[in-house]
Amino acid sequence: MRNIRVIFQRELRSYFATPVAYVFLVVFLLLAGTLTFFVGNFFGREQADLQPFFVFHPWLYLILVPAIAMRLWAEERKTGTVELLFTLPISLSQAVIGKFLAAWVFAGAALALTFPIWIAVNVLGEPDNGALLGGYIGSFLMAGGFIAIGACFSAWTKNQVIAFIVSAAVCLIFTLSGTQFVLSFVSGWLPQGLADTIASLSFLTHFNAIAKGAIDLRDLVFFGSVIVIFLMANTIVLDLEKAE
Repeated sequence: MRNIRVIFQRELRSYFATPVAYVFLVVFLLLAGTLTFFVGNFFGREQADLQPFFVFHPWLYLILVPAIAMRLWAEERKTGTVELLFTLPISLSQAVIGKFLAAWVFAGAALALTFPIWIAVNVLGEPDNGALLGGYIGSFLMAGGFIAIGACFSAWTKNQVIAFIVSAAVCLIFTLSGTQFVLSFVSGWLPQGLADTIASLSFLTHFNAIAKGAIDLRDLVFFGSVIVIFLMANTIVLDLEKAE
């Protein structure tokens, strides 16, 4: 745990060593507010909930979270500091977990800064705060899944742009896999069991279930499994790089 904490603190400090972190926070908050109040018609709905706020989170994360994750390993590989990291008395899995947790906490901080909208909806009405908390939990878990995917593909390349594009594409596949458009496309030529499996991989489906306040163990296991699988893949990729 000490090694993970050292990597975590080092990585988290690196975010705020440049203006990138502050730019990300401002862009996320501006987009979240604009989409909620103008596109989502927050006040016009006259309902005491945050549905117009949470409904845009998958699409915000689809663009912004890969931008956080793309630098996790691609920058280390480009500058050559990853070789130095390999020589330190820490395991690859500890480095992977430490970097992931730093990015996840940073994304969580951005999400936490949206707390005024929670206060506003309580001032304007009497919302189900349990459902609102579920929405925040679901959003945080979804961000963790996106970061794990982005970190894995960041380890594949030295080019941050390539890491961003590939990560965003894979995240888009996970996001859209449960939509009617995708299901109607695959159901015609795939067995029903396989089509159901593809539908079960949808981030939207699991996030929407949690955002409604119904925190099901299956949804938590899904996001936890995505994070674990891609962190394991991240470690394998780095291990292959180290072997070379």
